[in-house]
Amino acid sequence: MTVNSELRQAKEPVSGALAGPYGHPFHPILVTVPIGAWVSSLVFDIASHVADRPAFLVRGSLWLIAIGVIGALAAACVGFLDLFAIPTGTPAFRTALVHMALNLAVTAAYAGGWAWRHGTGTTGQEGVGPGQLALSAVALAALGLSGYLGGKLAYRYGVRVADEVVQADGYRTRSSS
Repeated sequence: MTVNSELRQAKEPVSGALAGPYGHPFHPILVTVPIGAWVSSLVFDIASHVADRPAFLVRGSLWLIAIGVIGALAAACVGFLDLFAIPTGTPAFRTALVHMALNLAVTAAYAGGWAWRHGTGTTGQEGVGPGQLALSAVALAALGLSGYLGGKLAYRYGVRVADEVVQADGYRTRSSS
């Protein structure tokens, strides 16, 4: 397999209906759900230590974590399809494996954090526990590192992004057409 065919392979969807059409993958769209939910849950966690009656923030954070876990599982399903398009043995594939491992660890941490919070049966009158808050903060930091790697896959290696010829269409002026 030549470099050009490997590059083309990493840009083509394994299953267009599920992974998104050429040049417009669904994985980057879906990851906004867990990222937004988990960032918001950390904000709620911190705010629960400032508010006079933090119970609504504690409950809200629990819901946001659950929404994030469900969203992460959906994003992972589509992300696996993108992973299968990357030729093995390449720097892009190795980066994708680390990206995937971090995302799975973060999702497991949030799922465990949800179970921990749900299992304690706290009324939320005292805010989120310090251990639970720390777990969310560490998981979110790991998610940031994974997001950096995801950006590297798309913007440096061009995984599932249209090739340069297709991209050049967006920069043609009327006079150059």
